[in-house]
Amino acid sequence: MFFSFPLNGIECSLAKLDHTNPPELRIMRILVIEDDRQLSSILRRGFEDEGIHVDVASDFDEGLSQAFLAEFDVIVLDLMLPGGSGFDLCRHVRAEGIVTPILMLTARAAVDDRVRGLEEGADDYLTKPFAFRELFARVRALARRPSALTEDVFTLKDLRVDLKSRRVERGGRAIRLSNKEWDLLEFFVRRVDTVVNRASISAYVWDENHDPFSNVLEVLIGRLRRKIDDGFEPKLIHTVRGAGYRLGL
Repeated sequence: MFFSFPLNGIECSLAKLDHTNPPELRIMRILVIEDDRQLSSILRRGFEDEGIHVDVASDFDEGLSQAFLAEFDVIVLDLMLPGGSGFDLCRHVRAEGIVTPILMLTARAAVDDRVRGLEEGADDYLTKPFAFRELFARVRALARRPSALTEDVFTLKDLRVDLKSRRVERGGRAIRLSNKEWDLLEFFVRRVDTVVNRASISAYVWDENHDPFSNVLEVLIGRLRRKIDDGFEPKLIHTVRGAGYRLGL
């Protein structure tokens, strides 16, 4: 079953999901920070229908307080809030050492807004209007993802990346990277197991004015693959046809 409806100029779509989710999803707890009470009510209903406990905050101060006082599996954060922006709230949360995955909702489609959200510490973003089934899938993926960045050292199988010293090893062998190769690897590491598109990568490694459809990106990814994946198993850098790239198993 699938249906959509207008909501303050935003078309939200809800779909009845297949209730074949694993048992651990039934005890998930998420925080939705959204000032549009009708939208937050719809999201609460959708998540609770999937057996997920939902706390709701409607402004910056309430959202920040709840994020500090309770533990959540995922925080769904609107960009525009009374009392402050989602950017600022995300930065405050990360400054306090809270590593809860954050998915940012925004009506802004500009690349620089999306990139800024990721740079402030968000793990993913979704542009309004959106389908609930996509939001649910992204929240589920974030909740399942291990918190790889609770420490300065990221590991994935035999890949070891020290984010502070910028040292990289695979299979115990040191790997030397150029500055751009490091920027690309760091971008992937901070979004591990997430499909990232060409525009986001280009804006992070170069800037938002860089042409994401030039072959420079493929050349850079090819160089990083040769250093990270060639001669090793399993391969960790994946091309997702029509969507982008992903670092993961």
